[in-house]
Amino acid sequence: MPPIAEFALVTFTSVLFIVDPIAVVPSYLVVTRGETAAQRAATARRACVAAAVILVAFAIGGTLIFSVFGITLPAFRIAGGLILWLVAMDMLRAQRTTQESTPELVEGEIKEDSAITPLAMPMLAGPGAISTVMVLAAQARTMPRKAIVYASIVVTALASWIVLRVAERLIERIGQTGIRVMTRIMGLLLAALAVQFVIGGAQEALGLGLASPAQKP
Repeated sequence: MPPIAEFALVTFTSVLFIVDPIAVVPSYLVVTRGETAAQRAATARRACVAAAVILVAFAIGGTLIFSVFGITLPAFRIAGGLILWLVAMDMLRAQRTTQESTPELVEGEIKEDSAITPLAMPMLAGPGAISTVMVLAAQARTMPRKAIVYASIVVTALASWIVLRVAERLIERIGQTGIRVMTRIMGLLLAALAVQFVIGGAQEALGLGLASPAQKP
């Protein structure tokens, strides 16, 4: 596989798995259960657009943040990998404690508009997703690769909108058990990506230059 194709595959799967829109479905149905079908559709649309804007903003501003705080890319890649690992361990237990909590769900139920918080952030664009896009954007040193990162965010947001729009039918078809199974599968794959992030960061920090083709410029 060409390096650019491998980078595209790793980037898209990383963003999609960490956002994990299927796992957001139960919480989305809870915080929007007092809304009409039209209101629920509007909430899903605003939440996905807001999540995309948040992730693109952090992807663009990641380099500036690194320079302001004197953080090197290898250090942040290792930190991002550790965050992904924590998220993946939650997903393997079919939980999302790193991205949403009971107080946030309760607050979302009583808010008039739950699209921005808690749906867009932190449920869709949580700490794991933000750190992931920052690392991916920072290691994308050419315009085609940067375009791949931004396109992956947009496509993931579109996929999230589709999933939320069919949330009720999805629950009816696969149920809570099906969602938990899919979450665990994504968690397993995300754990492998987390380890690759840490290995790549450690190799760069040690100056070994042995990162995978998907991580090379």
